[in-house]
Amino acid sequence: MTDKELLERALEAREKAYAPYSGFSVGAALLTKDGKVYTGCNIENAAFTPTNCAERTALFKAVSEGERAFTAIAIVGGKGDTLNEICAPCGVCRQTLMEFCDYTFRVILGTPENIRRYTLGELLPFSFGKGDINP
Repeated sequence: MTDKELLERALEAREKAYAPYSGFSVGAALLTKDGKVYTGCNIENAAFTPTNCAERTALFKAVSEGERAFTAIAIVGGKGDTLNEICAPCGVCRQTLMEFCDYTFRVILGTPENIRRYTLGELLPFSFGKGDINP
């Protein structure tokens, strides 16, 4: 699957976002090592703390189905219908991804006209992971 195709899946997932408070809708598409795609959207809550990000929704769906090996995630987000800015994952999502991915895991951020590529290591330097607990 190409980065653009994965980004398109994230755009489709964004359409299902539940963001009545912020108006900031996010979609994510997570690619497994065997080529499956799990999508997620953000789901807000009036109490804010129980809100779940799109990236974690996709990851939790995949893990709950037994997946443990991932190669990339595409993320899109913004207010309203027009996407003209890059939407990076929050710190909690970066840390959650690190639980199942390594520094080379690809993070694709974009809009329909602009795609940027990073590694999880670039977005989360000096991370805390399984190796820190069980060296």
